[in-house]
Amino acid sequence: MRLIAAVAIVLSCAAGVAAQQKPEPKVDVDRLPIDVSKITKELKRQADVEERQGLNLRYSLHVYGVAPRLQFFREGENLTTGPVPWGAPTHQDIIDYLTPEEFRAPAADFSSFLRWLADRKKKER
Repeated sequence: MRLIAAVAIVLSCAAGVAAQQKPEPKVDVDRLPIDVSKITKELKRQADVEERQGLNLRYSLHVYGVAPRLQFFREGENLTTGPVPWGAPTHQDIIDYLTPEEFRAPAADFSSFLRWLADRKKKER
């Protein structure tokens, strides 16, 4: 009985997977606005093949293009005295990160309150 149930489960899963797979649409290469023969000729013409032998290893290297130059620093960046981008956080950055926003500034300006009290005392005299 268990064998029949297991076979039924496997068949239902297989049928579900087969039903989910959609056939891929066929692409007519002749109708595309590119010339595949020109592309293959250009790739064959530009492909540099370099073969070397070293340490009893034989390998080949095919170069099809050149990667863009990496630019780590932009012009005008001050690396001697200015802050380094993506560098270590400063002390103030850590304080701002660890202190919740509600506790960063006092809730009331006590200096103004004390100044008001002092002015009031002066007026009473």
